Amino acid sequence: MITLGMLHYRKDPQTVFKSYTYAAAAKMEDCNFFYFTPGMVDMDKEKIKGLFYENGDWIEKKVPYPDVIYNAGGAKTKMQINVHDHLSERIPFTSHPIGDKMSVFNRIMKGKDFAQYLIPSEKILSHRRVFELIDKYKELVIKPVAGAQGIGILSIKKKDNLFELEENKNTITLSKTDLEDKLTDLLIQDDAFLAQPYIESKTTDGLSLDLRLHVQKSREGMWILTTIFPRIAAKGIVTNIHSGGYVSDFTIFLKTQFGDEYYNMKRYLERFAVLFANHFDSLYEEPLDELGIDVCLDNKGKIWILEVNWRPGIPILFRGEIDVAKNTILYCKYLAEQMEN
Repeated sequence: MITLGMLHYRKDPQTVFKSYTYAAAAKMEDCNFFYFTPGMVDMDKEKIKGLFYENGDWIEKKVPYPDVIYNAGGAKTKMQINVHDHLSERIPFTSHPIGDKMSVFNRIMKGKDFAQYLIPSEKILSHRRVFELIDKYKELVIKPVAGAQGIGILSIKKKDNLFELEENKNTITLSKTDLEDKLTDLLIQDDAFLAQPYIESKTTDGLSLDLRLHVQKSREGMWILTTIFPRIAAKGIVTNIHSGGYVSDFTIFLKTQFGDEYYNMKRYLERFAVLFANHFDSLYEEPLDELGIDVCLDNKGKIWILEVNWRPGIPILFRGEIDVAKNTILYCKYLAEQMEN
């Protein structure tokens, strides 16, 4: 029986809601499972004070290193980084970082096979360049290079000699001078921003939408599709659930949007998800385990890649959290067996 460790920076597994789901999935797949933090690791003795879920509570036991580590939370301090480095040199980790939005864009572009699905993107270096892009595309989206959950996204549309700015679901009209001031404020921040032309992707009701393609490695170490769910903006262009968007059942959504063509669109998206995951994985030295591929569909039905997410979240619906946990545990078993061979 293999042993899996779930590594996270939070001390209490009860504050990491998915810890229980992963413990349950491990039990169903006949694996030992414990939760631990970097502070629970004794690097000299190669022991861990692991927390095991037993009889409705998390019980501490001192155990040897596990066969595989599901690194669910990143390192935040120098000590945590040292522990992560120490463990990753000895034990296979499931997850490996993919980089920020621009580095991912550049990697896909260099890989060529899926470059045609990329929205032209570039890091903003001056407000003059932003105005050049607005003149070229008429409507522009600006987002943080290292952003998440739809936070900090702006939309700029040129209307005659004025500019319509959408931010946090609010729309205001600015003069060129006012917009220059706004962009200057962005440029002096520590965070970098990128600009993309706006791709119109809307429901039949006129609401902005995109789709999350959630893929994982399987028991055989192959990419499989876990789920696809549409994300629809209640207002504005930001569809992320944390920013007020909502999700819909995939098949019902496609039938509503595409009628008799829904099945062809379903197969198109499902096939794209797996093919892209295989290609994207090949662009990295360390194997990837799970991706959230965010795409939109233009008015001709063409797929455009918005971004690729490492450690993607999943809304608690349609049993998604159970499927994700099960696939992760099965992939852990695959990794453990690879180490034995």
